[in-house]
Order: sequence, then C-alpha cells, then structure tokens
Amino acid sequence: MFRYFPNNYVWNLSVDLSIEMGARLGEIEEMCAPLMAASEAPDEQGTRAFRETWSKMADKLCALAQEDEARGHLFSAGEKYLRAANYYLTCERLQSQGSPGRKALYQRFLEVFSLGCRYSEANCQRVEIQYEGKFLSALYVRAEGNVSKAPLLVQVNGLDSTKELKYLVGLPQWLAKRGVSSLIVDQPGTGEALRLYDMKARYDSEHWASRIVDWLELHPEVDPNRIGMEGVSLGGYYCPRAVAFEPRFACGVVWGANHDWRDVQKRRLEKEGSFPVPHYWEHVRWVWGGENIDDFMRIAQNVHLDGILDRITVPFLVTHGEKDSQIPVKWAQRTYEQLVNSPRRELKIFTQREGGVQHSSFDNSINAGHYIADWVAEVLGGQLASHDEKRSK
Repeated sequence: MFRYFPNNYVWNLSVDLSIEMGARLGEIEEMCAPLMAASEAPDEQGTRAFRETWSKMADKLCALAQEDEARGHLFSAGEKYLRAANYYLTCERLQSQGSPGRKALYQRFLEVFSLGCRYSEANCQRVEIQYEGKFLSALYVRAEGNVSKAPLLVQVNGLDSTKELKYLVGLPQWLAKRGVSSLIVDQPGTGEALRLYDMKARYDSEHWASRIVDWLELHPEVDPNRIGMEGVSLGGYYCPRAVAFEPRFACGVVWGANHDWRDVQKRRLEKEGSFPVPHYWEHVRWVWGGENIDDFMRIAQNVHLDGILDRITVPFLVTHGEKDSQIPVKWAQRTYEQLVNSPRRELKIFTQREGGVQHSSFDNSINAGHYIADWVAEVLGGQLASHDEKRSK
C-alpha cells in the first residue's frame, strides 16, 4: 500500500484510490506535500485542509481545460476535466456530512465529470432509472464490437464509493473490450441517491436491484438472459443478497467480501480494524439512518449473509485481498463456503505476487480487475482475446 501519510490510513486510502482513478504523481505531490502536519490534526481541521489543496488543484485543471476549449482542443480539455473530477470527488468524500459547501462541491464534481466524458468522447452515458417516485442515476458503458444484444454486468458501490469512482478505476472499460457492457449504479445509500435525494441504504438490496433488472430487460442493447452483478466493499454484502433473491441475475461477483457487516461494526466499536472514512459513526448513520449509535447498531443487525447464500444457483466469484485492513479474509471464506448451490463458485485471494492485497484491491486494482473481467466474460459469454488474435491462433 502506498502510504504518503505515515499515520493516516483514511487519507492514504483516499490518495491510493485517486491514483487508481488516474491521478498524476506530480499533482499528488503538489497537493499532499503541504498536508503532512494536517494529516495529524483532528478530523474536521485536517479534512478542511485536504479539501483546500485538492480542490485548488482541480480548479487549476478546470481553468487549463477552459483554455484548451478556447483553442478547440477538446480531447485535451476532456482529459483535464476528468482528472479534476477525480480530485473534487476525492476531497468531497472526506468531508463530514452536512459540512458547509459539501453539496455544492459534489454538484461541481458531477458537472466537471460530465464535461470530461463529453469532450473526451468517453464510452460512458448517464442514465436514470425510476425508483420510489425518484430515480437512481447510473453510468452505461457499451460493449465494444458489433454486438446487438450484449451481456451486461451491473456494478454497485460500497459504503462510500460512487459510480464515477468505479468507472474511473477501470472495470467497465476492461469489460467493454471483452464484449460485456456495464451499468454502474449509485444505489440507495451512495452517490447521488444519498447526497441529492437522501435515499438511505437498505439491507434488502434486492428491492432496488430488481428495479434495475426491470429497466435492463427493456434495453434494446442488453441480453436479458446474461445480466450479472458485481459489488465492491460493502457491495460484497449488497451483491450476494440481491443475487440470492433476484433470480434473473446470471452470475455474481464480490470485489472484497463483506459477509457479516454487523460483526465488523461491533469490532469497530471495540476499536478493532481500520476505518474507511473520517467521521465514521456520523457517516454510517447518514447512510443507514439512526438517531444515535444504538439505533444504527440495531439497523446493522440485518446486514449479514448467513442463511441466505444457499438460494444462489448461478456462478459466483468471491475475491478478497490477503492483507485487507478493514475486513478479515475469514469473511470471504465464509461467503464461499455458504455458496453450496452455485454451479461454479470460486474463491480468489489476491496475494502479493499479483497485487491487490488491500481492501477491494485499492492498493493496485489492475491485475485483480482483469481477473474479474476475464471471469465475467467467460461466464456471460464475452470474449477473452480480439477476433484477429483468435484467428491467428
């Protein structure tokens, strides 16, 4: 794990994720060098300093992108806007719920990400799915090649990730090369659903997952019989739960298992294990609800997979990093052991040899991500090599 700040796991997690999303090391150094003292400061003071340096870099990139626009250099502008979006998102995710300017910062991030996708001509389309009188926002990435009805992998967030973060890390692009489309969703409790519409997370993830499948079954470019689901981090709970209760999913994948999140909360109350975000207990109550920690802990009692996974009768891949600082490897093993009716279950523990050993491979996602993409392509009927390469063999 790359550790810029020796004593701040949460900030290092954020920096590493930003690098995985395409940050440039020279810009990382410029943003982080002034923050060494602040990294030791109390949460609110430190995260405010983090926001100032990272948003300042994002502002500069936006100004440079506007200069590119004026010259008609739209590809260059698009690249800068996407990197600026990365930096806006990284500092926004560290802010406490309700901190002054956080919502405006998030809306600025959405605007800049949209500009980046448009000018770079990214294979990325924003879509909206009706849900509970509101809508769930998602990013649709088309399979490459001339595919009339492509397989598709629905991808969902963890506790504090967003659809744009998952897009920028790269799995949707790696799948597209393999002939598999993607739908990356801000489900209730995450991204836009939480920040703009106050949609709380719910333990019965099949409730919203089924609405997503309903929408996909009507999509003219999607094969309704080849829709899979992947979840990262806390998505390692949401995804297996949804696949267990929504039989239309053709496969499932977890990138970082999360078999018993209620137990993880108990351990965190006892100060065991690393926290993924600052202001942790305030954050989880924002996501799930609960007036106080006792209320939240009662809600968390439902967030486990025991007694559920024997309902899964489709292929399922469980992945985990061997040095995960947040969720012990034993929970990946428990998920795998309980998939007794899956016709093709697999447990993959990423080791130092291939990288991706930390939580959901945030330390080094590319080899782990390609492993997942290959597995999905095999199961859903994508492709593992170009047509030209296959002909040459």
